[in-house]
Amino acid sequence: MIVKTLIENTTVSGEFQAEHGLSLYIETRKHKILFDMGASPLFVENAKKMNVDLAEVDLAIISHGHYDHGGGLKAFLNINSKAKIYVHRQAFAKHYAFENGQKKDIGLEETILPNSRFIFVGDRINIDQQLCLFSNVTNNGQGLSANKQLFKEVGTDFIADDFAHEQNLIIKEDDKLLLVAGCAHKGIVNIVDHVNMNLARYTNGGQTSLTHVIGGFHLYSISTRLAEDPLLVNRIGLRLRETKAQYYTCHCTGIESYNILRRVMGNQIQHLATGSQITI
Repeated sequence: MIVKTLIENTTVSGEFQAEHGLSLYIETRKHKILFDMGASPLFVENAKKMNVDLAEVDLAIISHGHYDHGGGLKAFLNINSKAKIYVHRQAFAKHYAFENGQKKDIGLEETILPNSRFIFVGDRINIDQQLCLFSNVTNNGQGLSANKQLFKEVGTDFIADDFAHEQNLIIKEDDKLLLVAGCAHKGIVNIVDHVNMNLARYTNGGQTSLTHVIGGFHLYSISTRLAEDPLLVNRIGLRLRETKAQYYTCHCTGIESYNILRRVMGNQIQHLATGSQITI
């Protein structure tokens, strides 16, 4: 598998432009996948520089209903005429962040609906023998301070977001089992544990545990500009280290938290930036 980072908060060089968002291009022997689309059409320019033909993507995934992961949807639809877009059925609900006491709309753009190319997903869908999407992680990530500024609209009320709209991707190829998470709002440890306990349902057997994990871990709040409690980050690192998987993190993990994870996990974790490419 080849993974190219089209958008992330940082960049490998001045050749690429970064923004607060995430977009990954993942190529397997069978699929060309676009996982998230950043906050704007900026991922399109970076894709060209990385020799990624977005018109050839055969399926796309929006990890959850926040603009920094689906802001480039309209641009992608204009470029690509064939890919189905897998999105959770609750992703287009109203989502907000509170910054300095002010409510900020951070949801997806509803004007692109309806669209026959969207496939609305529930708790789980096995796309084929290689790909599975799931969202039914029971813990709602209440332990993460960065989640406390995030809400959803229900009727006339604003309630704490339970992140039911957040879905994660599993890719199985040969002896590799890759988990891709957008922001891991429900907690990366919870998500990893959930996968490892449900492998039979998600992979049709073969693997005993995840081998690779990619994604943001939501250990930094863009609303408050604060990193997660270092003690909690340290505990997360210790738990992830026990899994023996190789981790690649980015976006909402934050550099401060990443540095703590790196001290705990060593080369078992690496940071992805806009313009980076890895082979799994």
